[in-house]
Amino acid sequence: MIKINHDDLIFLPLGGSGEIGMNANLYHYKGRWLMIDLGISFPDDTMPGVDVVLPDLRFIEERAENLEAIILTHAHEDHFGAIPYLWERLQVPVYGTAFTLALLRRKLAEARLDVHIPMHEIDYNIDYNFGPFSIELVSMTHSIPDPAALILRTPEGVVFHTGDWKFDATPMLGEDADKARLRALGDEGVMALIGDSTNAMVAGHTPSEAVACAGLTKVIAEAENMVAVTCFASNVARIESIITAASANNRSVCVAGRALNRTISAAKEVGYLRDIPDFVSESDASLIPRENLVVICTGSQGESRAAMARIANGMHEQISLNAGDTVIFSSRKIPGNEQAIGRVQDALLRGRVHLITDEEADVHVSGHPSRDELTEMYSLIRPKIAIPVHGTARHLLAHAELAENCQVAQTLIPENGDVVKFNAGKAEIEGQAHTGLLTHEGGEIVDLQSDFLRVRRRMLWNGTVTISVVLSGAGHLLMAPQISQSGLCSDQQEDDFIADASLAVEDALVQHSEQPKRDNRTYEQIVTGAVRSLAKQRFRLRPTVHAHILQASDEELRA
Repeated sequence: MIKINHDDLIFLPLGGSGEIGMNANLYHYKGRWLMIDLGISFPDDTMPGVDVVLPDLRFIEERAENLEAIILTHAHEDHFGAIPYLWERLQVPVYGTAFTLALLRRKLAEARLDVHIPMHEIDYNIDYNFGPFSIELVSMTHSIPDPAALILRTPEGVVFHTGDWKFDATPMLGEDADKARLRALGDEGVMALIGDSTNAMVAGHTPSEAVACAGLTKVIAEAENMVAVTCFASNVARIESIITAASANNRSVCVAGRALNRTISAAKEVGYLRDIPDFVSESDASLIPRENLVVICTGSQGESRAAMARIANGMHEQISLNAGDTVIFSSRKIPGNEQAIGRVQDALLRGRVHLITDEEADVHVSGHPSRDELTEMYSLIRPKIAIPVHGTARHLLAHAELAENCQVAQTLIPENGDVVKFNAGKAEIEGQAHTGLLTHEGGEIVDLQSDFLRVRRRMLWNGTVTISVVLSGAGHLLMAPQISQSGLCSDQQEDDFIADASLAVEDALVQHSEQPKRDNRTYEQIVTGAVRSLAKQRFRLRPTVHAHILQASDEELRA
């Protein structure tokens, strides 16, 4: 049982620490809680049939009556994507900047939620009270409009929660981060900085979005035929850069993908992307000369149902690629998505399409701070404590070492579930809260370690064996077991395995024939144990075994 006193100032990450994605952070003071972000992560190849990974909120669900609100730093999926799935478990107001809420409203409408989520727009440089917390948003720069860092003020001290950010003097969309406000905050005095670690291992300064715009303009100028560009659907600045690059080369723009259209609609609602040419519809794309067309596509992470994958595989209803066309991946690879991206890129290359990534040209820049920007941030904020988040263990350690080199008095690296208590200007981990992974399956939220998902994973990696056995009332085999397998061994190995499995089942039943009469459940355990033991010995696999037991009574046999 975790003991948290009424007056304790606590930071507690339920997601996003020790990993990139699924950000969900809690703050506690005077018996009240505040949640910063509620995001998702995406599955890897070890999670068959899983579309989305969600943080387990059991800890705060049990205390939901003390939760003031959810405040969103920005509208990336790993920071707000879990709200359609998990909000009903918390049922508190949601706060964010204009674009963040505009995009969230569209996501909720698309999800067709029947519940009404109270959403409230908040602005920069204004003090808002959430119970015992005083909150102020600071304008930052990131690869999405209206990102915010948070200043949390309490009598115990000031905490600066950076969210995702970078410094960019020429961001293409919006303004650079509000360094004047950051400097003034540092002069005021900051107890702790809790900050983004994504690029903590990257030397130098993250390039400006203007670099990506120039790189896209150059690559499109060199392309002879149609150009397709895939990027993160939420990256409004990149969308504007692509449109600018296309216009510079006298090309029309077509947008392919529901998520991109949703983002563009939200951006226009709040004042972005207003002075851009009209788009060519997907249905009219074939009417435009190929050398005069740029298509912006969803699917930069290899998502099989996104526009880029369907175009690459010749499955898109209205847009196709020809040999000699150019495809630009204007994005980074999120760890875990390498194989999916590779499959899409291989399909493009087999079609003799020119493939351009950020390894060949300056067509992408990160939205996160590299080491020079982190150093500058610490020189502005000058916190007593640095708590790196938003990164794997390597990212967090690199961030902590940089903070120490910036003369920060204390660094502390949390894992998900660590209860970080601030006391007298210092931070200590004082307990561990429950954390875990959930997913959305069949209209319900289920634990990724639930029995049926474990069985699914076992079937994927170990195959299945189905066996039917007919027994007498005394437990003797009346006919040879009927056995089939899928995914356990090759066709050439199958006959030998089935023959040996049949003998193994017969031997196991004989060994237990002298024991008292057993029920079907016990016979299932005997049969499955014999088959699994053989499969492990033969193939070093543990297949899922489905055993069907039919036991005939003596009366049935006499009949």
